[in-house]
Amino acid sequence: MNPTVSLIRTASYEWQSLRGALECALDPLGGMEAFVKRGDRVLLKPNLLTGARPGKECTTRPELVYCVAEMVQNAGGTPFLGDSPAFGSAKGVALANGYQPILEELGIPIVDFQGNRYQTVSEEFNHLLLSKEAIEADVVINLPKVKSHMQLTLTLGVKNLFGCVPGKMKAWWHMEAGKDSARFGNMLVETARTIAPNLTIMDGIIGHEGNGPSGGEPRFLGVLGASTDVFAIDRAMVEILNVDPANVPTVAASQRLGLCPELTDIHFPHQSPADLQIHDWKLPTRMAPIDFGMPRVIKSTFKHLYIRFIKEPMTAYSNR
Repeated sequence: MNPTVSLIRTASYEWQSLRGALECALDPLGGMEAFVKRGDRVLLKPNLLTGARPGKECTTRPELVYCVAEMVQNAGGTPFLGDSPAFGSAKGVALANGYQPILEELGIPIVDFQGNRYQTVSEEFNHLLLSKEAIEADVVINLPKVKSHMQLTLTLGVKNLFGCVPGKMKAWWHMEAGKDSARFGNMLVETARTIAPNLTIMDGIIGHEGNGPSGGEPRFLGVLGASTDVFAIDRAMVEILNVDPANVPTVAASQRLGLCPELTDIHFPHQSPADLQIHDWKLPTRMAPIDFGMPRVIKSTFKHLYIRFIKEPMTAYSNR
């Protein structure tokens, strides 16, 4: 069965307008009730990159999270936010980006994935540890932000799920797989495949272009997307932004591994990527090495210390 990617044009984060846009986007997928049943614990996984640049559209907008959380509650589910930000704690980043009013109004807790509950999930990528809170949620709703990225060209739905890897483990994977962008892309795709989000809702109303994920600038796109297939919605968004899929390691990896459908095989019930295409989206002016360009001796020392003091205790805990 061909995947469905529901794309609509919407211009506002104002509650009533956004709520209507979300309902329109989800309608071809069966509405929120198709995903959430009464009593379900529902992980909302926004992009909570940093609290350092509020207003620069580096994170998923709180208005979108509010509307989705309210829809989950109306369907009988219990939403919670979870993430492992690159900088700071999930709660700290959320509060810095204006999440406090919605968290208080709806009574939504935040789970920081930098705690001590992990589960090894991959044989190919030894010690790929993901948060058990994410894996054990009844429903996972992925809420990525459309952004350019200096290491991966673009960060979309698949990359957003790297936030289910605890913070200290992220550094390990940048060191272990970052010397090869194809291998790093494979690891990100494996993470997304394992988390297997039930629904991805992409915040492309205002994106972040240029030297992202945090050093660029806001850019109005007017696009909201939803799909049960995270690989398909990423492929559609790359087409909207007029970026070669081969230059985006996550999309290239999903194609290489047979997980990404051809654009012609995706069903677009509302608007197609051609209807929404942006021809002057700004990609990074320079690319940075995924492994941070550290000298080999420093990386070797880092890995040794990591294995001894971080990875082995995590692994022991995850196997209990």
